[in-house]
Amino acid sequence: MMTRRWRYLAAGAIALSVLFGLLAHQWWSGKGSEAELEGGPISLPSTRGEFALSQLDEDQLAVVFFGYTWCPDVCPMSLAVVRQVRQQLSDPRREQVVPVMISVDPERDTLSRLEEYLASFGEDFIGATGSIEQVEEIAERYGVVWRKVEAPESAMDYTVDHTASLYLVDRHGEIRRRVLHSPTPGPLKAALNDLLDAM
Repeated sequence: MMTRRWRYLAAGAIALSVLFGLLAHQWWSGKGSEAELEGGPISLPSTRGEFALSQLDEDQLAVVFFGYTWCPDVCPMSLAVVRQVRQQLSDPRREQVVPVMISVDPERDTLSRLEEYLASFGEDFIGATGSIEQVEEIAERYGVVWRKVEAPESAMDYTVDHTASLYLVDRHGEIRRRVLHSPTPGPLKAALNDLLDAM
């Protein structure tokens, strides 16, 4: 009898674990497929002055990432992947790929802090931020979700849970591809090569 009860409990625990995994994947991936995402223009103050997607050339793509400088793991991992992929590209192709991080923590992420933070990933990385309203409006169009999580025991006061996808976007604001979070460069490299080959 006890064995059967433990089997039921184990099966329930596995089912809950799978459900949690699916929900977590949905959260970190953001909402909708590329076809369902509105995308659109991005124009924000940045570490390079006013940044706008419309400044890109026709043969360039922005790799847009939504994150924040106090992020303990996902953000530095994603930015390191972008750096690795760009280092593996030929010089002409590297110039076609413009890495942009939009802060979802505008309360703490000043442009000077973004500049200092992104310097460790490469001088070509652009940090952008604005008012909470500006960031929320862009994030909504790109299917990005985030929420502040209070951390009273931490020196940071709070952390931010956020979508960790990379968005490959052209100068017209069209999302050409969304690359789900990965600790390895393979998915981003494959997506970029496919898109750049077609440009």
